[in-house]
Amino acid sequence: MPRITFTPQLRRFVEIPEVETSSAQTVREALEAAFAVNPRLRGYVLDDQGHLRANVVVFVDGRRMRELKLLNDPLRPDSQLHVLQALSGG
Repeated sequence: MPRITFTPQLRRFVEIPEVETSSAQTVREALEAAFAVNPRLRGYVLDDQGHLRANVVVFVDGRRMRELKLLNDPLRPDSQLHVLQALSGG
């Protein structure tokens, strides 16, 4: 089943478990499964329009996801998703 993990940068804001979901067929469905576990996470990952925030990157099976609005990249039953939040500052 697809597994979604979040980097420590996001764990600073909200405690996020690793989420496995047997029903997710797209990136959006996997993210929704994670949001069901921790609703506060949504605001850190998605903007008000439901698109991936500019400072968030998702890798699916080691490849950077390119479609940032619909989040409809397909998942395999054994897909691994990694959600990273970019850090900035000086």
